[in-house]
Amino acid sequence: MSDYRLDTICVQSGWRPKKGEPRVLPIYQSTTFKYDTVEQMGRLFDLEDSGYFYTRLQNPTNDAVAQKICEMEGGVAAMLTSSGQAANFYAVFNICEAGDHVVCSSTVYGGTFNLLGVTLKKMGIDCTFVNPDDDLETLEQAMRPNTKAVVAESIANPALVVLDFEKFAKLAHSHDVPLIIDNTFPTPVNCRPFEYGADIVTHSTTKYMDGHAMAVGGCIVDSGNFNWEAHAEKYPGLTQPDESYHGITYTKKFGKAAYITKATSQLMRDLGSIQSPMNAFLLNVGLETLPLRVEKHCSNAQKVAEYLNAHEKIASINYAGLPGDKYYDLAQKYMPQGTCGVISFEVKGGREAAVRFMDSLKLAQIVTHVADARTCVLHPASHTHRQMNDEQLAEAGVSPGLIRFSVGIENPQDIIDDLEQALKAV
Repeated sequence: MSDYRLDTICVQSGWRPKKGEPRVLPIYQSTTFKYDTVEQMGRLFDLEDSGYFYTRLQNPTNDAVAQKICEMEGGVAAMLTSSGQAANFYAVFNICEAGDHVVCSSTVYGGTFNLLGVTLKKMGIDCTFVNPDDDLETLEQAMRPNTKAVVAESIANPALVVLDFEKFAKLAHSHDVPLIIDNTFPTPVNCRPFEYGADIVTHSTTKYMDGHAMAVGGCIVDSGNFNWEAHAEKYPGLTQPDESYHGITYTKKFGKAAYITKATSQLMRDLGSIQSPMNAFLLNVGLETLPLRVEKHCSNAQKVAEYLNAHEKIASINYAGLPGDKYYDLAQKYMPQGTCGVISFEVKGGREAAVRFMDSLKLAQIVTHVADARTCVLHPASHTHRQMNDEQLAEAGVSPGLIRFSVGIENPQDIIDDLEQALKAV
């Protein structure tokens, strides 16, 4: 399928039925799979054979959808997780342990900020947050001998910072560590980070990939480009024998699939954040129309951004599709077909004005969600980033009055009319 273009991959990849099999991806709603002999199943537990025996580790429905996303991103292997948070956790924890260090962009989603800055710290993994706009020389100061990964978002949620991939790839690779990118907002329709030096990509499939607010999920994709063996001393979990699997060394046995195989057979085995087959089925339905929806999201968002940018009650707006935006040039370089359907802006009058405006919206709904077919809105300082203090909010690019507005696929004029009537209340 790699010879096909992305919109064809979205429809055709993953499930490839044989003669007499269902045309539509089946839901393998089973926890277990049957074998004829003890030896057959034993070889699966030893990773000597490939196959299915328990859905916590692998499931045919999940694997078909993971393969589709893998091909969309141009990777070599992928796995689904129960959520985007689980994907980010597994992506880092798969190569880090107590005593290690991670460098991360400060503008990442609030949940990711807490995951790396608070929860992983309790597990002995330290994180230094950096301003993604800093020059390479300044970013270098955050790197340590025990740094094991650099983490960032392709488009930051909700600050909408567009990452300079090549700068961050150079930072990571000059210190012999992989670059992990959360590519949730642009999706591979608008950006494929592996083409710009990223090594591992994560997604909250809950967002645009699902597209209908029906199924929480996540995904990790490995490019296969990072040479773990060349830096074996940094990544013993991949390059030294795993005693919990009778001494298997993942890089030697599984080659470019080592990273995902370890995450599946070790982390999913022990932590269990598996996506349900039903959710994977729903995700696959969303993926089939992803290119169509992304194009409409971006088209609508461009019209809405231009409207807001010209409105006298708007104090500031962030959308990389606007020529005057700080990240316009980076967006043109890395995402020339468009960025995403999310806009962030401030109305004049600060936090109180923002609350009045949001409470006055009718078509746009206040929900803890983004990247839905339906237009939705959220106040990050009160919601997704509520646990941050003022200093952390500033580092994340979240001002007290910032509004995150996720433009849906409705008629753009109806969305603009809703904004217009709500702004009259400010």
